[in-house]
Amino acid sequence: MKRFTATPLVVLVFFLCGMKTFAQAPGDALPTSVPTEKSAEEKHDEWVRRQIHRENRVVTKGLLAPSEQDRADHESFLSQRDAGLIRLMPREVYDWEAYNTPQKIKLRGGGSYYSFFNLSHEYGWGSDLSLEKDYLSVGFAGADYGMLTNLGYVSFEDITSDHSPFMSNYKAAYLEKDARKEYRKFQLGETIDGVLYRSRLPCEVGSTYLLRSIYYDTSDILVAFRVVRKDTDGSIIIAWKLLKNFGKPELTRN
Repeated sequence: MKRFTATPLVVLVFFLCGMKTFAQAPGDALPTSVPTEKSAEEKHDEWVRRQIHRENRVVTKGLLAPSEQDRADHESFLSQRDAGLIRLMPREVYDWEAYNTPQKIKLRGGGSYYSFFNLSHEYGWGSDLSLEKDYLSVGFAGADYGMLTNLGYVSFEDITSDHSPFMSNYKAAYLEKDARKEYRKFQLGETIDGVLYRSRLPCEVGSTYLLRSIYYDTSDILVAFRVVRKDTDGSIIIAWKLLKNFGKPELTRN
């Protein structure tokens, strides 16, 4: 009987077939895509979101809560998705760091600041509005800035971004030198088409305001709000609604 002897060519064919089968084994299949590493900016944004003391659109407990009657009076309005009701404290009474007063509210700023974007009274996390000595203000640190205008006693429910084409169409500065120039301009006040825009205006109960707040690397928003009433401790109740979100503004520092 003849003995079969494999030639070198046959051995090579069997070897290559075996390698192909091994490479295609289900358990050893290579991944079709590799997860991308998050950017430093994305990681920073996630860290910031974890630090924010985020609240409900309507606070119902503690010193910062509007009264039950306030909430009942605005029940229909608050059913809107981008509407809220807040209490803003007078800074000269509650900001213990700035005025060395008793610490009644542990949040930084003492409840005298508010971020409509982050839904937080805590100062430093995108703060858009503050109350101090019966004045409302926007723009508090660095190159961040904004503007307010008082529409007077108008129907708050019917307010849209069209009530101020200037504020609605305004383009945020993207160079630091220009942002600081805009900050100074609105600090002094700018009258456009007969309407005054300033970063600081007297707080008038019953008046409706428009606010444009530009907080770099965080938010750029247009908000309408009404000062509903003033309480015995100097705090005010504000009904508000977000009219427009312009996205996160970027600043080129120079």
